[in-house]
Amino acid sequence: MSSPHAPPSSSQPGSRGNGSQGPRVAVGAFMLETNSHAPVATRDEFNQNFHLRDLAFEHDWRLPAPRSPGTIRGFVQGMDQSGPWTAVPLLGAAVGASGCVDQDFFDEVVDGICSRLKASWPLDGVFLSLHGAAIATQDPDPEGTLLEKVRAVVGPNLPVVCTLDLHGNIVQRMVDHASVMVAYRTNPHVDTAERGREATAILREMLGGMKPTAAFVKVPMTPPSVTQNTDKGPYADLIAHGQQLIDADVVNVSILSGFTLGDTPRNGLSVIVTTRNNPQKAKQLATELARRAWDGRHRWVPKLTPLDQACRMALACGQNPQQPPLLFADVADNAGGGGRANTVWILQAFVNADVQGSALGVFYDPALAAEAHRLGVGASFEAHFNREEDHPLSGRFVHRARVISLHDGTCTGRRGVAAGQTVLLGPTALLQVGGVQVVVVSVRQQCKDPVFFEMMGVDLSAARSVIVKSRGHFRAGFDEFFPVERIVEVDVPGLTTPDLTQVNWQRMPRPMYPLDPEMHWSPPQ
Repeated sequence: MSSPHAPPSSSQPGSRGNGSQGPRVAVGAFMLETNSHAPVATRDEFNQNFHLRDLAFEHDWRLPAPRSPGTIRGFVQGMDQSGPWTAVPLLGAAVGASGCVDQDFFDEVVDGICSRLKASWPLDGVFLSLHGAAIATQDPDPEGTLLEKVRAVVGPNLPVVCTLDLHGNIVQRMVDHASVMVAYRTNPHVDTAERGREATAILREMLGGMKPTAAFVKVPMTPPSVTQNTDKGPYADLIAHGQQLIDADVVNVSILSGFTLGDTPRNGLSVIVTTRNNPQKAKQLATELARRAWDGRHRWVPKLTPLDQACRMALACGQNPQQPPLLFADVADNAGGGGRANTVWILQAFVNADVQGSALGVFYDPALAAEAHRLGVGASFEAHFNREEDHPLSGRFVHRARVISLHDGTCTGRRGVAAGQTVLLGPTALLQVGGVQVVVVSVRQQCKDPVFFEMMGVDLSAARSVIVKSRGHFRAGFDEFFPVERIVEVDVPGLTTPDLTQVNWQRMPRPMYPLDPEMHWSPPQ
């Protein structure tokens, strides 16, 4: 038998299944969407969100309401349903979005995954849940590094199948070292489990002998975040066209809009077409899709509402119960894109304008939440928002507040992207601040599920206006209360602003559309 620390380059996928136990498949995760302008993503932040190893990792993904990424749950369910297999849990580390990951911690993640792969040999396949838009404090391409080192461990022939967030900033190096990459198709990302199951089907097919070939084309356009929804519009049309190309030859079509605020040389829209050993067709279709994306670039235009106008709209909702309530999206302070989830601009404006019947969620301020827990329900006090925050875009706001309710912050998602998933918000408090009820949390999270309000006793059906710190995932959770025509995207400062003219770009490749609107480009032949 070959040494477990030196998998032979001639190893064939599917040759190491252990009879009735089925193939041995290693499962790991590293997920981070890096906003280069946000504070560093530390070990502590990953520990607060998701960081498990070995049997603890497997135990979590088999819980009724796990913390593991949806792609992991979908992949495991798919493997369980499609035949015998032996799961080999590696390591899972995930945080929604933040700054560059601390290099030492990332190195530990890579070493942890690779050492476990070596210790688990022989294997038949590897599944990795990746984001695709991570950056480390020293390494500009962490996912490429991880995939390259995984490939060095398992050899050139073992299937390595990955899922990706559709906001991944992809480069050829990633495509080269993965066997197949499967990106989400929905934004909000309500198809993560489905993409995990798709990865299962592809891996099973590879274990049966299928040889995938992929073509990759990078398009120099970086669409503003609020233009990337997939219910309708340019991105929805592009993805739908790509799915129409699936046939007996084509395994997968992934179109990744990219994460603009990564501000990295990897920025840009990516097209990956994977075929069953038909490289010419893969290249032809990837080129066609890239050209289609470029030709439709003028459709990706954000439409934001000025803050003073949003204030007038919220005032009218509070004063007239016959007027339909509105949801105001603080798209520039989206924790799911690296925002701090603590800018005060909408809160301050609504309170100062005496807006009534409003609710805001979720505001990240551990010190304020802790103070509310010390004081207890019913206490009135001078609330200092961002007393311990020093980021200039966050701002500070002081106002009299009353503690309405308290919670430990552990909840199970009810709708949308967090449905069925355990979410940790840390000690949480509901404060009455003027006419606005504010949900204050201790773990930075995007406001993606109505349960974040409901667990605090807020009746969203009775609210006259709701403010969510989210770019878009709220749409899949709050749609039962607010249809699209009653959603207002507010133009205020923040780390995730969709107004690309307000960003201090440092590493973005140029020319890049729409930053350079007059540029010309054609796909490589």
